[in-house]
Amino acid sequence: MGRGDKKTRRGKISIGTFGKLRPKRKKFTVRPKKVKGNAPQN
Repeated sequence: MGRGDKKTRRGKISIGTFGKLRPKRKKFTVRPKKVKGNAPQN
């Protein structure tokens, strides 16, 4: 169990693969859109 093991996080980092243990990072995060005219004005 260690760097050469495909089932561990450290092994996945050294091999350069992804899976359930080490999921790929998503490029874009979904944000709620701002709506104009929602804020109160003085």
